[in-house]
Amino acid sequence: MNFFDYAIPKNDEDFTTLLEHKNIKIVRIVSSDDLEHKVYTQKEDEWVVILEGKATIIVDNKSNVLNKGETLFIPSNTPHKIIDVINGTLWLAVHIY
Repeated sequence: MNFFDYAIPKNDEDFTTLLEHKNIKIVRIVSSDDLEHKVYTQKEDEWVVILEGKATIIVDNKSNVLNKGETLFIPSNTPHKIIDVINGTLWLAVHIY
């Protein structure tokens, strides 16, 4: 599989699990600029990095603007919401159980 072989979804986001092993799951996320503004709350910790594009995500009522190369750690059970994203933003997410 080539990490950069993907299509930009027409709306929302596309999630592709790349690896699940022991206590981690690694996911490629491709975002459309037509997002359903939903709140995510996960049982696991999550670390994300923007590989292409830009996104604004609210975590603990704090706005975090992530540009290419920037990372963010989201602790387990922490509500978070993407409020703005450039079409085609490419993320790598590591979920830690």
